[in-house]
Amino acid sequence: MFVSPILTAGASGFFLGASLIIAIGAQNAFILRQGLLREHVFVLCLICSLSDAALIAAGVGGFGSLVAASETAIRLVTWAGAAFLAIYGTIALARAWKPSALKAARDGRTSLASAVATCLSFTFLNPHVYLDTVVLVGGISAGYAGMARAVFGAGAVAASFVWFFALGYGARLLQPLFAKPAAWRVLDLAIAGVMYALAFSLAARAMN
Repeated sequence: MFVSPILTAGASGFFLGASLIIAIGAQNAFILRQGLLREHVFVLCLICSLSDAALIAAGVGGFGSLVAASETAIRLVTWAGAAFLAIYGTIALARAWKPSALKAARDGRTSLASAVATCLSFTFLNPHVYLDTVVLVGGISAGYAGMARAVFGAGAVAASFVWFFALGYGARLLQPLFAKPAAWRVLDLAIAGVMYALAFSLAARAMN
């Protein structure tokens, strides 16, 4: 059965993009928590998806090599990302110390401006996002030509949209579990662990 090279390129881009973002990370943990609280879910998922789309477009457009060559820029972003993740990990740890049920957590709603600022920080202060989207996806896209290259990038973008909206809106299926304070304690401890691990990893990378 003949499969169009264009379709193959799109599928390859989609599965590559999915493999890069479907992992326990700072951005995903944040979207999961906001999804559980049903706070600004659409806006935050859209921001994450559009941010990935812009970075992937830059990589496919040929900026991957420029980012990879700027060691100073990558090091600065790495240190900033490590500091931000460590701070957010400490906040999550403090929440775990005095957990609240879902209703209580929803009573203290986060403002849209604060949620957007946090989301953008998780997105653009993480050097891995540049390495994954701009450098890696951009570099692999160089193996395609013309329309196939554009479709490859579109496939990777589609994976981001599918994942973030599925995560944000699918989180509500877990709400009965998170009616118990103990579940929030486990989640926040897990988030704190992820943040500290990522911060340590970034700091080690920056020093080396």
